[in-house]
Amino acid sequence: MNASENQLVGFYRSMRLIRRFEERVVELVNRNEIIGTTHEYVGEEAVATGVCHALGVDDVITSTHRGHGHILAKGGDPRRMMAELMGKKTGYNRGHGGSMHIADLGLGIYGANGIVGAGVPIACGAAMAFKQRGSSRVAVAFFGDGAINQGVVHEAMNLACIWQLPVVFVCENNGYGITASIRDMSRIQKLSDRAASYGMPAETVDGMDVRTVHAATTALVARAREGAGPAFLECLTYRFVGHFTAERALGLRYRSEQEVAEWRKRDPIATYPLWLREQKLCDPARVDEEVEAQLEAAVAFARESELPAPEDALRGMYAVTYPGLPARGW
Repeated sequence: MNASENQLVGFYRSMRLIRRFEERVVELVNRNEIIGTTHEYVGEEAVATGVCHALGVDDVITSTHRGHGHILAKGGDPRRMMAELMGKKTGYNRGHGGSMHIADLGLGIYGANGIVGAGVPIACGAAMAFKQRGSSRVAVAFFGDGAINQGVVHEAMNLACIWQLPVVFVCENNGYGITASIRDMSRIQKLSDRAASYGMPAETVDGMDVRTVHAATTALVARAREGAGPAFLECLTYRFVGHFTAERALGLRYRSEQEVAEWRKRDPIATYPLWLREQKLCDPARVDEEVEAQLEAAVAFARESELPAPEDALRGMYAVTYPGLPARGW
């Protein structure tokens, strides 16, 4: 299915928003306006955008510790995301969850997750519910190459095949699990070969090309929606920066400058707007201006929002584990 002109422009808007959101977050971390560290999605924007733009509003995703891009691509509000990162009451988790726990059930975002691979069985659970209800909705599970050796990921893929669940497994293979190269963690060249062994269709695509990712996802989602079961999509991508914002301060060295520079040549934020200009589809500079204004408003919103009250620190817990704490929700 070919993307429409509006979709093609929308791809760039989404990718640009993700990139600039992450860059602003780093600025705020360095200024101590955001406490702690975050895991940047810089370089991988084409994957989140290509996948999420192939989904319907009722479809769901589960995310990862590097999840800001997924949430923004699925329609998450950058104001509430920024407020959450700053620990404010107007954030998605009222300032209690932080970077790795943003969710919006109304948008089909079933949560980022700090546990590697833990979102995969959650997506299968959603997909099972859809199948039991006779719904045409589809679930997508994002995870990285670092999760491919987690047992729960393989258990979930096996069950999805046995039960023919409407779920698409999206592996964002950026080549590294923290500092460990996937070359040292797996003896097979294509991670999608593992998924094929469970009896599901599997495909490996260029994760730096948003149109390629979108086309592949569109086909696999349509297949799942028609009741044909799960599929696996490996997107070859790259993170241009460290595993998290503190990596440079720690002095970690595990990639060559040449390797990073070679991948930088394929940066979707640089190559895709050139293609848009060549096709005379839009002026990317106008999109850039609109994104900057959107992010300025998001930062201002977060800064002006209130901090949560200290007495609310234990609210929203699943169990009452402290003497005298009343059982109450929000």
